[in-house]
Amino acid sequence: MKIPCLTLAALTLALPLPADEGMWLFNQPPGDLLRERYQFDVTDAWLEHLQKSSVRFNSGGSGSFVSEDGLLISNHHVGADAIQKLSTQEKNLLRDGFHARKPEQELKCLDLELNVLQEIEDVTARINAAVPKDADPAAAFAARRKIIAEIEKESQDRTGMRSDVVTLWQGGAYHLYRFKRYTDVRLVFAPEQQAAFFGGDVDNFEFPRFDLDVAFFRAYENGQPAKVKHFLRFSPKGAQDGELVFVSGHPGRTSRLLTVAELEHQRDQALPLRLNTLNRLEVLLGNWAARSEENSRRAHDDFLGVQNARKALNGKLAGLLDPELFSAKVTAESEFKATLAGKPEFADALAAYDRIAEATRILATQAIRSGLLEGGQAFRSDSFGIARTLLRAGEELPKPNGERLREFTDSGKESLELNLFSEKPIYTDLEILVLADALTFTAGQLGSDDPLVKQILAGKSPRERAVELIQGTKVRDAAFRRQLYQGGASAVAAAKDPMIELARLVDAESRALRKVAEAQGEIRQQAHAAISRARNALLGTTGYPDATFTLRLAFGTVKGYEEDGQSVPPLTTMAGLYERAKEMNYKPPFDLPQSWVKRKSRLELKTPYNFVSTVDIIGGNSGSPVVNRAGEFVGIIFDGTLSSLSWDYAFSDKQGRATSVHSAAILEALAKVYPARELLRELRVGRLNR
Repeated sequence: MKIPCLTLAALTLALPLPADEGMWLFNQPPGDLLRERYQFDVTDAWLEHLQKSSVRFNSGGSGSFVSEDGLLISNHHVGADAIQKLSTQEKNLLRDGFHARKPEQELKCLDLELNVLQEIEDVTARINAAVPKDADPAAAFAARRKIIAEIEKESQDRTGMRSDVVTLWQGGAYHLYRFKRYTDVRLVFAPEQQAAFFGGDVDNFEFPRFDLDVAFFRAYENGQPAKVKHFLRFSPKGAQDGELVFVSGHPGRTSRLLTVAELEHQRDQALPLRLNTLNRLEVLLGNWAARSEENSRRAHDDFLGVQNARKALNGKLAGLLDPELFSAKVTAESEFKATLAGKPEFADALAAYDRIAEATRILATQAIRSGLLEGGQAFRSDSFGIARTLLRAGEELPKPNGERLREFTDSGKESLELNLFSEKPIYTDLEILVLADALTFTAGQLGSDDPLVKQILAGKSPRERAVELIQGTKVRDAAFRRQLYQGGASAVAAAKDPMIELARLVDAESRALRKVAEAQGEIRQQAHAAISRARNALLGTTGYPDATFTLRLAFGTVKGYEEDGQSVPPLTTMAGLYERAKEMNYKPPFDLPQSWVKRKSRLELKTPYNFVSTVDIIGGNSGSPVVNRAGEFVGIIFDGTLSSLSWDYAFSDKQGRATSVHSAAILEALAKVYPARELLRELRVGRLNR
């Protein structure tokens, strides 16, 4: 992908941005930019309504309320994890779809948590004041961890809301986000996965697209549909070509402010290593799924997730391998460093680049072993993840809150327990498959003579050891988990569970690797903070930080593009769905669900189906609402084009586009394909029919 040369302003995000770039904080919106470029005034009321209508899926992804009775919409692929857990061999909801015609028919999700952002507070000064300036990295990290835990607990105790301190600008600022939590979430409607993911991996990240990638859920409180003040009204007209649109969602992570040294590590080591793992898993899961229909059902969501991640990371790597993109990053950094070199007051910021490079080098030396042990790649399975959580909970929870590992602090305890005690199905055969492969990979990476590898395998082949561990452990029993968790370290030790004992075997080295990562991460964080201070002093504070899986506002226009000399229109139609299926001879993944075959004659085939826009998104934005100037729901983000994958590192709207389902298509499908009259009425009037 070719992108315009990035100036210093583009790197620092401190001056007016080219194109519709930006994942903006809701407490620092781009008001002047929107007023100048689009003559649109962002009012506080408009922002609050959009903010409190937006929903974060803690499983990964975004959504929005679309009714005062807690009805919300997200992508089918965002909700697929919850839908899969509700499925059985006899009732495959992913394959066949689901529709609850009445609230009492809605299915309660097993462990889904939703978060709705209520308040943001800048706590930068308090956190920085608590970290001694001359402390070594380990002591500074401990001090920072302690004050963050203290702030989060104070906030949660005072407000009753989930409270998370979010690091922005790689350590340049810290904001406290307060969320309303919903943990009683129920499935209302999901189309067949073949309608949601028509074209499969072949068309993924491509355009034109023809997907109904939507699912509806409902949030409950005290056993009743939640009453929400803020929700988005569905627009029957939907997004129009050339129209200004906004996206409110939770982009997961971007790397636009990383230094060249950090980007080189991503390009040369981190991304290739992750791709190696994904390529292996894709073959493993694909072959296993092909052996039976039940295997396919059990592995389906994991398999699609691996395919999607593999394609996404390939796109990111391609971006970093693009000489124009990377040379622009090098030039911009060199120019900024030259500016710093002439100003003695910014000597610390200039030296920060070397500190980041050295910390990155140290982390790279332990990357493989750290990923295998602390990252859990050596034991990839739900059973091991549960076992390690139980082991560490017994050791961490008795400690003072500010001294615990991040995932065991009081502020995250409710979410931890929701996942730990979930009754989700865990399949023994699939667990053995992935664990055996992980153990094989580990032996290959570290060598069969590595002392720890020998202890892990215990004189057995990877397959034999995986069978022994998975069949011998009891951690897949939720009652057993609860008993050990409540009993603490003594109960965990007394259980002598083989998987927990495996976690104990590697825990000392895992924790040691984590401490190194934390100390080097602290060095990088302080260094980035110094660069951020210099950037703000020299170029102003206008801009946006890298994505952090917290709520952001993006804007752009519905707009096509050119590819290989051909003009690509911004909208597809329902007629195009049937033409694409016919063109591909109706062979998977271009086969149509019978509901769509039988009811073709009912549809207005000119209805817009999917569309692209120039809004700035990344992974995590899936399910984000697309709204117009009036704040009406006109579409829902579900993908991006191939050229958008390098937006992790730099934005360009030359060919990169965000892809959405059109609101008119959702209404048309609900009315004529399924039909879902009660749901359709609720979307139109904004409340349940009482």
